[in-house]
Amino acid sequence: MTLNMTRRAALTGAAALPLAAAASPLLAGGHGGKAPAPLARSFKLGDMSVTTLLDGSAMREGPKDMFGKAASDDEFAQLSAENFIPSDSVQFYFTPTVIDTGSELVLFDTGLGQGGIAKAMAQAGVSADAIDVVVITHMHPDHIGGMMTDGAPTFPNARYVTAAAEYNFWSKMEAGNRVGDMVAKLVTPLAEKMTFLNDGDSVVSGVTAVASHGHTPGHTCFMLESGGRQLVLTADLANHYVWSFARPDWAFSFDASPEDAAASRRRVLGMLAADKIPMIGYHMPFPAAGYVETRDEGFRYVPVSYQLMG
Repeated sequence: MTLNMTRRAALTGAAALPLAAAASPLLAGGHGGKAPAPLARSFKLGDMSVTTLLDGSAMREGPKDMFGKAASDDEFAQLSAENFIPSDSVQFYFTPTVIDTGSELVLFDTGLGQGGIAKAMAQAGVSADAIDVVVITHMHPDHIGGMMTDGAPTFPNARYVTAAAEYNFWSKMEAGNRVGDMVAKLVTPLAEKMTFLNDGDSVVSGVTAVASHGHTPGHTCFMLESGGRQLVLTADLANHYVWSFARPDWAFSFDASPEDAAASRRRVLGMLAADKIPMIGYHMPFPAAGYVETRDEGFRYVPVSYQLMG
């Protein structure tokens, strides 16, 4: 696969990231005003425990330019209205995931670096020094921001795993590229503890890399398998639960290669729909887990209710 990410595109995309410069904890209305919503949700997958962690949430205006620039205003507004969401604003969620295999604790992505993941992990009863493996699905700031805290590794006892193509791309950026500078500061100091993988490689028993390049040069999903059951961590394969599913060919403004990202979306979402495999998406509405079904020329995201409780 050839990625058409020019130097200018890399710089432009980096300047716009992350989507949440000031993410905040999600709040839920309560009798006394606004009460904190749950920050962690656990699911069972065979012998694995899978817990999603809400690192933060943020509202943004102008979603059409991000998710449907090629669509007409009327088409974008109609699709939004049909799914009971506004067409002029969007709520983003940032959701790392930790799995307990029974022998190792594996964390997928580290959040924005604003302290949200620590609060979510505390609610889940997981300490940072208990994490054995940190997997980075890709190196956008909202996924690597929490790798360091006050200049020291946030997860001091962990080894690190990421796609070789991803690290090779960002680590070669010249100074001044926002993502490249963050990788140099947060990722490169840990490179000696890092394993670089390719499509189909295993992270630990029951966790396999699924190449899904396009959003970034080495963006990777991960297949979890335990007790005859499967679940896919889709990371940023699809960045909104309506627009990215219903119109998988619409370019997302932060995709490095829109054509390759769209092809990856169709391939992975098509597999999830055909095989009825649940997914966890980094930017899906918390708790970020659901199913995929085909609908018309695209797909529909179906949020999980109680299917993965036991």
